[in-house]
Formats: sequence, structure tokens, C-alpha cells
Amino acid sequence: MDPAFIGVLIPIAGIAMVVLIVWIEQQRKGKQAFHHSELLRKIAESQGGAADKVLEMIRQEQFEAKIRRREGLKLGGLITAAAGLGVIAVLAILTPDKPVWIVGVIPFLIGAALVVYVVFMAPEPKRNENPLP
Repeated sequence: MDPAFIGVLIPIAGIAMVVLIVWIEQQRKGKQAFHHSELLRKIAESQGGAADKVLEMIRQEQFEAKIRRREGLKLGGLITAAAGLGVIAVLAILTPDKPVWIVGVIPFLIGAALVVYVVFMAPEPKRNENPLP
């Protein structure tokens, strides 16, 4: 095999793998949304205490999803800020005579902005919101 051919084949295979993973995830989300809408339709048709239990379960799932999203933003901000600090430190050590370390300020500020948003500005998730759209 020609090394140039392998050099072209590897990135193409990597891109194809990423596309396949994204497609599979979208299919999973579509099926999940379909089952969720079917569940809501059945709830609307049913009567009694079972419907209340299912609605409470849906409320709990939505509340937990909001908490996970919020914690994910917080973690992403902390990781980005830490990466920015790492870039600042490495560039300051490698090039002490030039202010190249300023490049690391950009990811640090992005991470700091994410953390500030989550801590001070993002709305707190509420447990008793109506789950029906």
C-alpha cells in the first residue's frame, strides 16, 4: 500500500466515523421523542391516578435534565478556564521575552464567562413546571 493513500484514507475514515456516530445519535433522539409523544398521547386518553404518576415522572426527568445541562455548562466553563490558564503558563515559560501568553487569556475568559453565567445569571430549574408543551 502506498503511504500517501493511507495518509488520505485515515482522515476520510475518521470523518466517516464521526458522521456515523452523529447519525446514530440523531436516530436515537428521534425514537426517544416519538416514544415520549406517544406516552403523552396515552396520558391524555387515560384517567385516574396513573396519569398523575406518569406526569410526575416526566416532571422529574425534565428537572434532572435541566440540572445536568446546568452542571455540564459549569464543568465546561471550568475546564475551558483551566485550559486557558495552562496555555498561559506554558507560553509564558516557553517565550518569556515575548507576550505570546496573552493568547491563553481568550479560552480563560470564555470559561470564566460560562461559569459566571451558570452561577449568577442562569435561571434556577424549578421542580413543579408543567411538562406538557
